[in-house]
Amino acid sequence: MRREGEAYHGKLIILSVLKLETTEAPRFGLVTSRRVGGAVLRNRVRRRLREILRQAQREIVRGVWLVLIARPSAAMAEFAALREDWTRLARRSSILAESCS
Repeated sequence: MRREGEAYHGKLIILSVLKLETTEAPRFGLVTSRRVGGAVLRNRVRRRLREILRQAQREIVRGVWLVLIARPSAAMAEFAALREDWTRLARRSSILAESCS
């Protein structure tokens, strides 16, 4: 995916997008390395990112694979800041449906 897709860098997360020639539902992956923090912090960041994706899943166009990579700064970020970073990157990558932009 890294060679074929595109990456969009934010302050808290990196969004990697692979657009496919299909109409299947979007697929998601989350990466939180040890650089983010201990297990408790990494799990908190993963839960928050999963919730952001759950809320946005109807707005995301079909036929894309997404990987969200948490930066170390995401560990201390508020949920609203993570959601704002996600929204900015999603709009920049053109993965949101036209009616939602």
